[in-house]
Amino acid sequence: MRKLLNTLYVTTPEAYLTKDGENVVIRAKEKDIFRIPILNIEGIVTFGYMGASPALMKMCAERNVGLCFLSANGQFQGRVSGPIKGNVLLRRTQYRIADDANKSLEISRLFIAGKIANSRTVIDRFKRDHISSDEQLSLFLSVSEKLKRSKNQALVAESSDTLRGIEGEAATTYFSVFNQMIISQCEDFPFNGRNRRPPKDKVNALLSFVYTLLNHEVQSALETVGLDPYVGFLHTDRPGRASLALDMMEELRAYLADRLVLSLINRKQISGKGFVEHGDNGIVMDDDIRKEVLLAWQKRKKETIIHPYLNESVPIGLIPYIQTMLLARFLRNDLDNYPVFLMK
Repeated sequence: MRKLLNTLYVTTPEAYLTKDGENVVIRAKEKDIFRIPILNIEGIVTFGYMGASPALMKMCAERNVGLCFLSANGQFQGRVSGPIKGNVLLRRTQYRIADDANKSLEISRLFIAGKIANSRTVIDRFKRDHISSDEQLSLFLSVSEKLKRSKNQALVAESSDTLRGIEGEAATTYFSVFNQMIISQCEDFPFNGRNRRPPKDKVNALLSFVYTLLNHEVQSALETVGLDPYVGFLHTDRPGRASLALDMMEELRAYLADRLVLSLINRKQISGKGFVEHGDNGIVMDDDIRKEVLLAWQKRKKETIIHPYLNESVPIGLIPYIQTMLLARFLRNDLDNYPVFLMK
């Protein structure tokens, strides 16, 4: 099993990344403010525009350490990675399946059914632990039943377009009660539905930011096992879009991202004061909020669970890698089916 290493998040606005021997060095105002051996990290995510030296980029590519550039607001800007490793036969199989509408649909059904099932589990857990009235109980029972039907429909969808429609309807159903799962700081964190590009409220800003972090993790995992992140089965090919990473994120959003956002708000780990309206960028987080979210993300990754398919204790941060590994095994015909990650 792969060892879980840390991801280095660089949030200092003036930071410039360079190398010194086998170390990653962060410089700001012409001074070295931090250094870490590259062997101790598996990825670097930097916020801002100062950049990194070509020598550091080369070292990251050679050591298979993903280097991801985000804007100060958390929007994806670019990524440096080395050659995709692994068996070329695996990638050829991936490309053949991606070009086969029926085979792509078979896999896509599992991704979306897994996403809906995990969304339903979030709903059912809240229903079990936090319902405050008969009216609310009735609402959550109704939402849970709708998501159950959507999951079953996804498993038999006859086309990718139909599947996308089912997924969109299920997402609308799920997010229709997301605001009711915010049980603390409700006035500071109003939520009236999912929106993005740009996010129009604090909750959507948090969701978009954590989804970006998750995308980085999934894309790195795909590259590690030798799959091409840019050739997906459900999300269509588009220049610069990591379609397979977006496909594989679907089943992980509720467990790794949505629950974290709800926890940050409900446990008052963040407050509503650290958000500002930033023109065309919508609502954005300040540096303090961003650091709190990143700390919570890193802490969450170190927690362990019993993986539902492997039946082994694993760090949560390895889930993207485990799922991409299982997908690779399925594509090589080592598994009869792709075992979607399902929350318990």
